[in-house]
Amino acid sequence: QVQLVESGGGLVQAGGSLRLSCAGSGLTFSSYAMGWFRQAPGKEREFVAANAWSGAFTYYGDFVKGRFTISRDNANNKVYLEMNSLQPEDTAVYYCAADLAVTPHVDAYKYDYWGQGTQVTVSS
Repeated sequence: QVQLVESGGGLVQAGGSLRLSCAGSGLTFSSYAMGWFRQAPGKEREFVAANAWSGAFTYYGDFVKGRFTISRDNANNKVYLEMNSLQPEDTAVYYCAADLAVTPHVDAYKYDYWGQGTQVTVSS
């Protein structure tokens, strides 16, 4: 059974930083592109970042503007999202997802597995 478990969310002041982690089990982690998405109340799920299993391809949502960095540790089945210069509009539930593809997708529906999400709240 595939499981993705996010952690690292919380409450942070504007301008602060958080590091999200996603631990995977039940899948050959190095075969999957991994992505991060977010969903704010009343809004659609939004692409944040993704990278290929090899790390050769890395994509970010337009709003990221150099503030976030995705990385992964295939040996330990983990993917990370380092978030800096957080703003109140970054408040959302953040999800990690696994995509059995060489090149990661930006469309949520193409991902095969999802975690339960971790809440990030940025206060002004």
